[in-house]
Amino acid sequence: MDRKRFAEKPELLAPAGDLARAMTAVRYGADAVYLGGPQFSLRSRASNFTLEDIAEACRFAHEHGSHVHVTVNMIPHEEDYDGLKEYLVRLQDIGVDALIIASPAVMELAGKYAPETEIHCSTQMSVTNAGAARFLYDTLKIDRVVLARECTLDDVRRITADSPVATEAFIHGGMCVSYSGRCTLSNRMTLRDANRGGCAQSCRWFYHLYDGSAEISTENSLFTMGSKDLCAVHEIAALWEAGVRSFKIEGRMKTEYYVASIVSGYRHLLDDLYEHNGILASERLEAHRREIMKGENRAVWNGFYGGVRGAEGLISDLKAGNDVNHDFLGTVADYDPAAGTMTMVTRNPFDLGEAVEVLSPGQENRVFRISEIKNENGEYLEISRQPMKELRLKVPFAVRKDDILRRSREDDH
Repeated sequence: MDRKRFAEKPELLAPAGDLARAMTAVRYGADAVYLGGPQFSLRSRASNFTLEDIAEACRFAHEHGSHVHVTVNMIPHEEDYDGLKEYLVRLQDIGVDALIIASPAVMELAGKYAPETEIHCSTQMSVTNAGAARFLYDTLKIDRVVLARECTLDDVRRITADSPVATEAFIHGGMCVSYSGRCTLSNRMTLRDANRGGCAQSCRWFYHLYDGSAEISTENSLFTMGSKDLCAVHEIAALWEAGVRSFKIEGRMKTEYYVASIVSGYRHLLDDLYEHNGILASERLEAHRREIMKGENRAVWNGFYGGVRGAEGLISDLKAGNDVNHDFLGTVADYDPAAGTMTMVTRNPFDLGEAVEVLSPGQENRVFRISEIKNENGEYLEISRQPMKELRLKVPFAVRKDDILRRSREDDH
């Protein structure tokens, strides 16, 4: 292992579906966030960002030493260019650090109308070799290439070694059943173009299989093409040693709780690897994996980093990865140090006596047991069953506004 590689930390790049999630990602340790506006993005249906929100995200991120990348990664048809030039100019003016682009034509426009903003080649371009990276750099002067999720670990090593620009690789989140979004299932079945911001995730639906008119019986009765989520905890050190400069988490459609949990988990992992020159005991690495998985609710695997794979990467069990995560109990609204109490805004049910874990940016997780619950009228409660209610709880240590409270799993401590 080349320990010199671990002298500089790679970027931890987090998703954000709205301004609140962008701020959460930054607070919990993201070096950069990526987001999309209401147009020209593959997640435009899920994005709640206006240009004003993007400007505020830039202000907040820059104040905290982080960056903002904006996706302009749709595959445009002729009618999709209306307003694009003006949009690119505006993004540069409000301080966006990088544009994530999938079309060479849009890259060319960005170089002309937003020349001070970095151009990152989107994973939608399916770059799986160094020659493609060199071509894009030579012809369009890109600043970074986001590698295809179909790359093996050996591919990543070889591309990064020969690429004239920095490489970025996914480490966590959803995988596409097709080649990084080059899919027409959604187009055919819902008339929503997956490469123009409208993917309906048809691969994750459940299907009946037929041989002619006879239904084929499968182990779970129904069939899905959906892939397990990526979790590259055990590949992080190898990716870092390979020279990858940015580690990317997928999930612009995910919740604020997911963003906080996953970003916090990977932040602690990267910091730990940095402190130990890339070498962690297997038990310590597994502890980081358990921490990260507290925020995940789908089945995971290590993707193609382990080589070209078969059916083990698909979700074949209808129950796998479809559980709703009820561990998110709420957020801290305020803290009274004199009384040793906090006001929380509730999300999921909990009971008196339960163990609660506090996620606080920049700190190790802390656990306490609920010894007292009061409602807004000062009445004592034994259970909480209503979301978005303010309750007063005793807490044995200081907490901060917006800290996240989640159910503690006893076997994790």
